[in-house]
Amino acid sequence: MDLTQPPANNGLSLGFLSHVSATAPLVKNNRTPSPKIADDSISFQIESRIRDSSHPPVPLQLMDQQKENRRDYFRGGNNSNENRDIEEDEDADEEKLEEFRILGHSMTLKRKRDFDLGSTSPPSSSKGVRVSSNSDVESRRNAVWAWGNQSLRDADPDIFEIMEKEKGRQFKGIELIASENFVCKAVMEALGSHLTNKYSEGMPGARYYGGNQYIDEIETLCCERALVAFALDSESWGVNVQPYSCTSANFAVYTGLLLPGDRIMGLDTPSGGNTSHGCYLPNGRKMSGASIFFESLPYKINPQTGYIDYDKLEEKALDFRPKILICGGSSYPREWEYVRLRKIADKCGAVLLCDMAQISGLIAAKVKFFIPCYELNLYPCAECASPFEYCDIVTSTTHKSLRGPRGGIIFYRKGPKLRKRGMHLNQGDGGDRYDFEEKINFAVFPAMQGGPHNNHIAALAIALKQVATPEYKTYMQQVKKNAQALAAALSRRNFRLITGGTDNHMLILDLRNFGATGYILEKICELCHITLNKVTIFDDNGNITPGGVRIGTPAMTSRGCVESDFEVMADFLLRAAQIASSVQRDHGKLPKSFMKGLENNKEIIELRARAESFASQFAMPGFD
Repeated sequence: MDLTQPPANNGLSLGFLSHVSATAPLVKNNRTPSPKIADDSISFQIESRIRDSSHPPVPLQLMDQQKENRRDYFRGGNNSNENRDIEEDEDADEEKLEEFRILGHSMTLKRKRDFDLGSTSPPSSSKGVRVSSNSDVESRRNAVWAWGNQSLRDADPDIFEIMEKEKGRQFKGIELIASENFVCKAVMEALGSHLTNKYSEGMPGARYYGGNQYIDEIETLCCERALVAFALDSESWGVNVQPYSCTSANFAVYTGLLLPGDRIMGLDTPSGGNTSHGCYLPNGRKMSGASIFFESLPYKINPQTGYIDYDKLEEKALDFRPKILICGGSSYPREWEYVRLRKIADKCGAVLLCDMAQISGLIAAKVKFFIPCYELNLYPCAECASPFEYCDIVTSTTHKSLRGPRGGIIFYRKGPKLRKRGMHLNQGDGGDRYDFEEKINFAVFPAMQGGPHNNHIAALAIALKQVATPEYKTYMQQVKKNAQALAAALSRRNFRLITGGTDNHMLILDLRNFGATGYILEKICELCHITLNKVTIFDDNGNITPGGVRIGTPAMTSRGCVESDFEVMADFLLRAAQIASSVQRDHGKLPKSFMKGLENNKEIIELRARAESFASQFAMPGFD
């Protein structure tokens, strides 16, 4: 393309000019002439087709190479004033140049100088045409700054509106899901902080990135607080606070200690176990990574009592010989017999892992539970048993009764192995010391996860600091009292409780005497702004039935509810169960026909108004 030929209908032409300047010798103050300088620069020239002597063509030079030659020449002279003037003039020129790019190459745009290197005169004081870039650079900076500093309301009104609706739902609703809670304002502030900006793969003091000195301090402090919260000796226990959830914490333990296909054994999911401990559907389909990559065999509850059958558990364990025996579950309302589990693990040579996700707050607070004796009207107390006395590894979520951010945590034994009756326990590689630390830390990163979520770890550190306070213990005691009060209130209203009650914060309701399923009651309660979750249970013949729901007290306790408030909630649950029976009787159990019976149902509208009015009395932690 020839840019020296202007378009026919245009008044301007743009051309490229190649220069070779004169090479006459220079004489300055009787000094030796300067070397010949060739001007091989390239210039643009803009020329108007309308000839006007008052507006000569404007040459614009690219990448001026004369500047350095001219500067070198004047530096060779003795006239310091001239040198200073020239350098000051050039410095001023450089400040006003515009740098831009053509085809990826940086170029400088300015007017060509009226300065002949063959002359001893300094350049004219008149300045060439320069294009300032200050305003453009500043505007681009401001554009980026403005984009990065918009509020959520301004940056994304759609998401903001949905979040505000969820905020209203939480405030107006009654939260009875046993695994949910409301975090405090300090935890919420840490979660939305600048710590989310930092990448910190690795462990404190051994990161893959620089700039982690303060991140290391936060994670180290979090680990220290975790040990203090559960009264653990740092010489005997270690902790990893990086897992994203308890499920990933459990899988990290399996990955670190087992080979693919090795055996694990946990509580059956319909019995109240968690899917991360192994889960199969009745058709044999594997529902969790624990069952896909490892061989899992469940133990079960006694369907008549709802309690774990430890005799059958031991019999299965001795036959199956798992390498990891897992205790803990999602929907088991009773205490775990850690002493019995320890003996079983020793007999079959298994590592004993406790998943305390549901009850970690009760364990940290050492909350006592009541052993009812109705005949004598006595209620003796026993302290909540701690798995740390008997287990080798303990995992947990951090957001349930601990009231922290959503994440996971792993505690593991370290140091010399425990001795019992003069013999080593069978965990690990058979040596005298536990070997869990390196294996588990490596499994968390780099085997399973990338960089930890530093904002979550900071928020967890805040929550763990609170866990160690007397106020937290008082809170967890109230959680337990509320659970006992709710259990008693529901029993008086003809609800059947699995195991007849609870030792912790949750209740499992059997709805068969109301003729309803867990799905139906969950749906009706949701329409009334009461949230709980359906669970499967066993009938009297040991068959799985969807006739149960799980409810818990931590969330509403966090809002300030006490025993009398849970009496009111028991009335709401009874009314919801009665509506479920009525709608199911008139429209059947099929979801499509049943949902049709819920449309514009006056009883549901009335119950929703009562529930919202009740819930709105209580403040929400962390809300303005």
